[in-house]
Amino acid sequence: MSLWRQLRRPAVLTQRSLPTIQVAPNRTIVERHNDNVYHVSGTRTDKSKYGGRFMVTALPGDGIGPELIGYVKEVFRYGGVPVDFEEVHLDSSRDDVDLLEQAIIAVKRNGVALKGNIETRHNDPNCKSRNVELRLRLGLFANIVHVTSQPGIETRHSGIDIVLIRQNTEGEYSCEEHMSIKGVVESLKVITQSKSDEIARYAFEWAKNNGRKKITCVHKANIMKLSDGLFLRCCTEISKEYPELEFDNIIIDNCSMQLVSNPKQFDVLLLPNLYGNILTNLACGITGGPGIASGRNYGREYAVFETGTRNTGKSIAGKNIANPIAMMNAGVDLLYHLNLREHAEVIATAIDKTINVDKIHTPDLGGQATTTDVVQNIIKEVQKHA
Repeated sequence: MSLWRQLRRPAVLTQRSLPTIQVAPNRTIVERHNDNVYHVSGTRTDKSKYGGRFMVTALPGDGIGPELIGYVKEVFRYGGVPVDFEEVHLDSSRDDVDLLEQAIIAVKRNGVALKGNIETRHNDPNCKSRNVELRLRLGLFANIVHVTSQPGIETRHSGIDIVLIRQNTEGEYSCEEHMSIKGVVESLKVITQSKSDEIARYAFEWAKNNGRKKITCVHKANIMKLSDGLFLRCCTEISKEYPELEFDNIIIDNCSMQLVSNPKQFDVLLLPNLYGNILTNLACGITGGPGIASGRNYGREYAVFETGTRNTGKSIAGKNIANPIAMMNAGVDLLYHLNLREHAEVIATAIDKTINVDKIHTPDLGGQATTTDVVQNIIKEVQKHA
């Protein structure tokens, strides 16, 4: 198996990593897909499968999201992938609460979704982020972004292979802030032992089952002694159950500097919510920008796949210059999650050849290719195996 295919493998967990919860007759939250690999599969893929085909919720979102998800559908069609999409057009143009509920119901019904980013209006204090709402309502506690250097993309550093595992539902994203008096705003950062333990155990199980060697907890416990101190203590205690894995910790500001100056020292970064958001974008930036890496969001029942940096790309929407690779990789992650491994590997190989061998690059990578050029080349490679 090629290095690219190995790196595109989804997150895995062993049976002991999550409690067994009955979610349907004869189905549990952790399902075994082969002799060695366990997936976070409370997504209940039995619910989304009808007549040998899978139904997946599509949330195109704003900006370039609709066109990129459209290209994923096109590649799936040419590849004969047995996946159909139920689209819910949830975006920033409408404040329809019912539409958010429809999206949540659709994801719960199908168990899995492919998602574009939904813009949040910064100037409206009453407007909550739909992205955050979805993560909270669906219990998507873990976000995974795997960044790797690509031989066909010129960057400052080579040989980067870092996995960032982010707590996805609390911290500064608790959405609890208020103006106590005029000119004074208080924002609550909520860190709990239960959710810190949950993401820490998830990260250690993922690392153990994916051949990783070291986990680094990122924090600011020297200043936020209670909140970040709790997160660090939880990670440290969980680490004692995994003596085969090296564990250390680093302060967020130092980690930011080290990530751009000496990134190869890192293997797996374990982060609370806000730091995870910032460093994920930074890690994507040093490996080719926002158009390459995908992001995976896992909960105990559902999974949502999207681009790693969660950008809307509104300024380039409709110009046929958006890089489709990150969303294509999200589609590959989706297929691995549904255990459609052959289809996933065919598309992953086509992506690899397009960007690293044929070097068909959009302007963000220094090339002159259009979005259509990239997608057509991927389709051409996929059809060789269809």
